[in-house]
Amino acid sequence: MFHIRPATESDFASLLQVQQDAFGEYANAYTVSGWTTETMESLREDAREKHIFVAEAEGTVVGSVRFWTVAGVCIIRLLSVSPTHQGQGVGKALIREIEHAATDAHKFYACTMLRTARNIHLFFSLGYKAETILPDHYDHLDLICFAKYPQKPSAEC
Repeated sequence: MFHIRPATESDFASLLQVQQDAFGEYANAYTVSGWTTETMESLREDAREKHIFVAEAEGTVVGSVRFWTVAGVCIIRLLSVSPTHQGQGVGKALIREIEHAATDAHKFYACTMLRTARNIHLFFSLGYKAETILPDHYDHLDLICFAKYPQKPSAEC
């Protein structure tokens, strides 16, 4: 079992390791150096500007995700789940926690590598719709971007 909580600085080393392990599986298919070699200082800087959630199982960080909201659009980045915990609902739980926390968002927006069927399926399973293809993006990656527009409770008459 796992639970989701805001990251603290004491989580950062574990978070970077999970991120490196999760994105490392694509090392032969993509240049993913930005995600597998992020520094502690870069993460600290990101944490000053963004929210970070971690998934924790038995006292160990097994997943993380970053997000921030700009003009009502919640941008989701760097969803990472330890390979040993993939397929157990960790990624879905992290995304759902963002959707619950970002109450000021009228849109949720996330991109993933176009050739990662598992990631694409994850967003579709959470009700996201494919919105944009970004060819030749970060380090020549082709990305697919998803959007979800949350249902706002209707006012009763």
